[in-house]
Amino acid sequence: MQDAKRRVSNCFVALDDAGAIAGYFTLAASGIPVDELSDATKKRLPRYPLLPACLIGRLAVDRRFRGLGLGGALLMEAAIRASRAEPAVLAMIVDAKDEKAAAFYEHHGFSRFASRPKSLYLPLATALKAKG
Repeated sequence: MQDAKRRVSNCFVALDDAGAIAGYFTLAASGIPVDELSDATKKRLPRYPLLPACLIGRLAVDRRFRGLGLGGALLMEAAIRASRAEPAVLAMIVDAKDEKAAAFYEHHGFSRFASRPKSLYLPLATALKAKG
């Protein structure tokens, strides 16, 4: 709540039928240094030193709901919310806490930054294509 009150990030919660928290994620404004992207990706983008992004600060699913697809659903909801943001957002980024978390994000289409292997990004256009 403190970060939301200070307008640093927002928290979004998924509830089960009884109203208990099943999972959540936080979103905050961020940026991607253009030199962190591949040459092929850079070719298609404006020559800004920093590109707009949305940081998933936290994403968690209660143990009772793991393996049911809720994590992927939360990622899709994050992408939808980021795409609706008034300031343009190119991609979502995340700092995975460990290799298991990094593998989860890679499974959902995220790519690792070359210089920071536990930091990953997913262009919003790619995320929203998955929604179909």
